[in-house]
Amino acid sequence: MSDTASPGALTGIRVADFSRVLAGPYATMMLADFGADVIKIESPGGDDTRSWTPPVDADGQSTYFGAVNRNKRSVVCDLHTEDGLAKARAIAATADVVVENFRPGVMERYGLDAATLQAANPALVYCSISGFGREQGATLAGYDLLVQAVGGLMSITGQPDAPPTKVGVAVVDVLTGLNALSGILLALRERDRTGLGQRVDVDLLTSLLAGLTNQASSTLATGISPTRLGNAHPSIAPYEVFEASDRELVVAVGNDKQFRSFATILELPQLADDQRFATNASRVSHRGELRETINDALCVRSAAHWVSACAATGVPAGLVNSVGEAFDFAASLGLDAVAQTSDEATGRIQIQPANPIHLSHVPARYERVAPALGEHDGAVWLDEAARASVADVPAQP
Repeated sequence: MSDTASPGALTGIRVADFSRVLAGPYATMMLADFGADVIKIESPGGDDTRSWTPPVDADGQSTYFGAVNRNKRSVVCDLHTEDGLAKARAIAATADVVVENFRPGVMERYGLDAATLQAANPALVYCSISGFGREQGATLAGYDLLVQAVGGLMSITGQPDAPPTKVGVAVVDVLTGLNALSGILLALRERDRTGLGQRVDVDLLTSLLAGLTNQASSTLATGISPTRLGNAHPSIAPYEVFEASDRELVVAVGNDKQFRSFATILELPQLADDQRFATNASRVSHRGELRETINDALCVRSAAHWVSACAATGVPAGLVNSVGEAFDFAASLGLDAVAQTSDEATGRIQIQPANPIHLSHVPARYERVAPALGEHDGAVWLDEAARASVADVPAQP
């Protein structure tokens, strides 16, 4: 595929991506989707997720790796060798942004840390992603499951009478990747004003704690930690999963007007005047009785019937879809949730979730499939900017 492309929002920005697995690669893919030239710098063994199989795509590549590495170029740099380290430094010296998620201290050991690189290039934006920060938590491994546990998410996920449960995707990594993306863009905007780059630090633990939003704020305000409620909401009812005659559905009533409409749909209008259920606060207090009453009413007809009836009167409701059904549902709403990337040179095709950010003038584009390991070694190392920069890179300490 040609390296030339139609201008994107980030065309002209080069990213040296030293990150692996999910949080960092997710952030850099988001940058790449909008035109940044992302050079994925890998060890000879490659990103760990290259071997996280099954499942694999039509080309036998890990779908996990492919999910967060499209639109990038891959080069191999063995940082344990003089040549590999020189190559990595040369690429970093040409970058506007460096992203890394090594344990704190590793990049310093190779002379690829923020202080060293910014001494030579004060305009550099340097983003570090860690599990638990760069100080006391520096030695702790930042795995998503571990952070879900110690960060409190598992304590509020799952049924009340069941063990703590993780979310079904590495949601902490995704949150942290989005925070890294935001921090990088903020730093680039500030660089536009001052000409100076800066360090961006994000970590998994505080990303999760911030992402707990209302659950975190209630804990801080009251000193009481919330507990598992299954699919129920701590402050709203009815707002959970119910059983129809054929499958499950969700009803998400957000106010008293919606509840009155919902009671009418159920052919139980008297519920809206029952003092146990007349207000949201009273419904929360009598959640168990309300759930039983609603389930008894819903079980006589199909979930599709109830969803259709709710939609007609503005009551939020929906089927509990599989992932495949969810993509079909998005398509039925006219949403572009799927992106197909084709590589003309190799014939490879990847079908993935589309970038969810929609810009009217410079939309995301899908021009490169996730690269093979070292696929662009020659193209990057022979790049004039990279070669010219070698003399300016600080020597290894």
